Amino acid sequence: MKPFWFGAGSVSNAGVLVRLGAIGAVLLGVAGAFAYVGGWLSPARLTQDRMMAAFQDANGPHPGFRRNHAKGVCVTGWFESNGEAAALSKAAVFRPGRVPVVGRFALAGGMPFQPDQPATVRSMALRFLPPGGEEWRTGMNNIPVFPVNSARDFYDQLLAASPDPATGKPDPAKMKAFLAAHPEAARALALIKQRQVTSGFANSTFNSLDAFRFVNAAGASVPVRWSTVPVQPSSADRAGPSAEADPNYLFDDLVDQIAEHPLQWRLMVTIGGVDDPTNDATLPWPADRRQVDAGTVTIDHASGEDGGPCTDVNYDPLVLPSGIEPSDDPLLSARSAAYARSFTLRAGEEHEKPPSAVTTQEVQAGGKS
Repeated sequence: MKPFWFGAGSVSNAGVLVRLGAIGAVLLGVAGAFAYVGGWLSPARLTQDRMMAAFQDANGPHPGFRRNHAKGVCVTGWFESNGEAAALSKAAVFRPGRVPVVGRFALAGGMPFQPDQPATVRSMALRFLPPGGEEWRTGMNNIPVFPVNSARDFYDQLLAASPDPATGKPDPAKMKAFLAAHPEAARALALIKQRQVTSGFANSTFNSLDAFRFVNAAGASVPVRWSTVPVQPSSADRAGPSAEADPNYLFDDLVDQIAEHPLQWRLMVTIGGVDDPTNDATLPWPADRRQVDAGTVTIDHASGEDGGPCTDVNYDPLVLPSGIEPSDDPLLSARSAAYARSFTLRAGEEHEKPPSAVTTQEVQAGGKS
């Protein structure tokens, strides 16, 4: 009697073995991929969870809140495109007309109950919702450049700024050592310190910091950065309370102003030159670069974050419509991954989350707690 692998069923049995081997190889590959992503095969690799842990080390645990830009308020309004950017990008948002916007103003850092301070970095995040199902999300800050140019450097900066367990305060020697090892961060921080700090959110200019690419209908591509520039005068003289009198004074002032009349910003697109860096957000582009006024962002309503329209929005910078593409800036993919993990964590912590610092009742009362 012949061995079974030479008999009538030899092809079938051999095929089964091959298929089982292939399935095993696929499963092993998937397991390996998860191990790699989780950092199990490379303990020194920077993962999403390690980044989240660094935020917690720097800011403390705050279940249910965003790991960065934790203190904020929701806003809604619209973007009125004037059509001027349509020659640069085929994105529907730049066709003449109006599209809804869901936004969020916030303070940088992972401390949702921090008192408002003038020098704290402010952010404006926008979600544009043109017809057709595509959307555009962008997060901008009121600083001219980003302090670091890679996810690893951002992680190391968080560690350097984390409180020392023995003192409860950051160790200045650690930050000094970080800056000595990262001269690009030292140069960026010097530019950030030189910026004009306005009286509030309403008269702040917010910058994309990262570079992107606009692609038009003919397929031509140009590097861009963008900013929202306030229509409200930057020297607006509103006598408001200080953080000692009102720890939410920046947000309360914003809510008061929106209640009085809509606030507006011009969406200014800066076109980079052939030699302008697109992979390093610590470097500014020359001030003489061409700018295109793409239209006006109008904000006419504010609401608290607890159940507000921005609560479940992840302002991922890689949610882009056709006509806007990421550049080679490594921070874009790093931000996207960190935002996704932050979203997943806070979604699973909803039952632990206390009310936000700027409560729904406070917003409804016109910014007065």
